[in-house]
Amino acid sequence: MNRTAFLIEPIDIVLPVHNEGASIEVTLREFYAQTLKDKIPIRFIICEDGSTDNTVDVLKSLVSQLPILLISGCERKGYSKAVIDGFRASTNSWIGFIDSDGQCDPKDLKTFVEKSQEGFDFVLGYRNPRLDHWIRIVMSNSFKLVYRMLFPVAFKDPSCPYLLISRPLLENVLSGKVGILKQGFWWEFLARVQTLNPTVCEIPVSHRPRSAGESQVYRPSKVPRIAIEHLKGLFTLRKELKQVRNVHV
Repeated sequence: MNRTAFLIEPIDIVLPVHNEGASIEVTLREFYAQTLKDKIPIRFIICEDGSTDNTVDVLKSLVSQLPILLISGCERKGYSKAVIDGFRASTNSWIGFIDSDGQCDPKDLKTFVEKSQEGFDFVLGYRNPRLDHWIRIVMSNSFKLVYRMLFPVAFKDPSCPYLLISRPLLENVLSGKVGILKQGFWWEFLARVQTLNPTVCEIPVSHRPRSAGESQVYRPSKVPRIAIEHLKGLFTLRKELKQVRNVHV
């Protein structure tokens, strides 16, 4: 028996998209085709983030062909704000997240759904192995050392952009001053999740090379500035979460 067959409502799949005109159609069609095969109903919530290529035209052409809620505007919000807007636009009981560059394997979603049906509030992937540029991997691993000194978070891959979360848990996370880390959204998100003591399951996920183009966020020239902003943001976040914990004591 297919354990995913009794899902009643679609899973909202949030994707922030910026200048992915060369790959976004392939990414969405592949993901949707796999979910049809696995009998997992989904709806894409796409937060288009001020793209300057043909991304908007591609997405508009797909709205009538795929289950898509498109949020689009000329202003560049930044990664974290785009993700938050997508989460706030979701309405279903379960919300998934994938990046828009084709690195998340749609075949893994079935495992996420199965784990959610075992009673977990939050299912998080960890990339095994991770196929990003070595500069980004070094930066991430160095950042993780500082991160774990400041927060009691033991997740294997705190920046993995592949997850499934229940609505009650997501709403609790979004009730805080979320968005302190403008680019390192998942580091902040998991620190907030951890304070809520949810039932969590981590699963290995395939991590594929980008289907086209290059990262729009972690380009080598931007790394020093992003690293400094991340560190400042971590201390601001730590101060906020510490105050929240004191209030609940």
